[in-house]
Amino acid sequence: MRKEASQSADYFLLGCFAVWLGFGLIMLTSASVAVAHENFGDKFFFIKRQLLLGVLPGLCLFYIFAKVHYYWLKRVALPFFIFSLLLLLAVFIPGFGSDYGTQARSWLNIWGFSFQPAEFAKLALVVFIAAQLSEKGREIWDLKKGFLWPLGLGLIPIILVILQPDIGTVSILFAILFSLLFIGGARLAHLFGLAAVGIAGLAAMIASAPYRAARFMTFLHPELDPQGVGYHINQALLAIGSGGVFGRGLGRSMQKFQYLPEVSADSIYAIIAEEMGLIFAVGLIILLVLIVQRGLRLVKNAPDQFSRLLAGGLIVWLVLQSFLNIGAMVGIMPLTGVPLPFVSHGGTALMLGMAAVGILINISKYVEEKN
Repeated sequence: MRKEASQSADYFLLGCFAVWLGFGLIMLTSASVAVAHENFGDKFFFIKRQLLLGVLPGLCLFYIFAKVHYYWLKRVALPFFIFSLLLLLAVFIPGFGSDYGTQARSWLNIWGFSFQPAEFAKLALVVFIAAQLSEKGREIWDLKKGFLWPLGLGLIPIILVILQPDIGTVSILFAILFSLLFIGGARLAHLFGLAAVGIAGLAAMIASAPYRAARFMTFLHPELDPQGVGYHINQALLAIGSGGVFGRGLGRSMQKFQYLPEVSADSIYAIIAEEMGLIFAVGLIILLVLIVQRGLRLVKNAPDQFSRLLAGGLIVWLVLQSFLNIGAMVGIMPLTGVPLPFVSHGGTALMLGMAAVGILINISKYVEEKN
């Protein structure tokens, strides 16, 4: 049953996300000036697009999802999920899908606007599987009746993203699905089996493409081929190392001047470490830990199973993606091309990330207690 709001929203959690976004906009402005001026003749090109196509629609979505009762999402979960699948299929239609020079065909171009359907798929997967599992109850313990059905449905968008192929997004979608099954109460034996299949599938994806295998070998031995496959990670480590404890200063990065690839997207954390130093680089990680702690409390005190699953899936999505990006930049994980939420350039990702925050804040108004 729907529960009336019992208190105000979790403003501490909201404040953490606001700091994350504000800091991200500042760093995107600084990191992107050189490449924006070189490619578009306007050093503020990327931040303008981020504000217009990410922040403004994101604020609208945040307001809507923070105000409308979260239980409404359960009613629209199926059409939302189907719509996300249609978008994922549309990238394979000639004239609509684009790869923008990358290895993955993961963009849609419609009427001059481009966006990534996989970002919609992340939110749709959380909402739909949360709705499915909230109806299963104890049936989730049964392999055939309760476990395989939501698992099979959740694998549909994952398979479509594999076909693009985008190994970074596949990893995030799989982690979302796995975490929802765990929070939903699936048997550990079933989860261990799923984890084994997932690891095997990831290994197969790496082995099946030479460029992925090369990235993985570079992760293991970054000193190999520093001017070839290892160029990206070596330049990122150089940027992080040159920042020291206090950094070169805001706007004073050297690596952003066409040395480090993708400074406005995947590599922006390296620029943060170079300009702002170890203090701010670690500070961002501490902020993420605080969000995890607050998110776990929200999951624990959620008023019903649907909101518990919803909050857990959203936190896993945003925080795990952040650590995948940071881990790749500091050399403890392979490069996957995953952007840093609320910081990297990308209107679709920012808009839907803000929608996710709106849902979390909405749920926080209905928690049964606050410790």
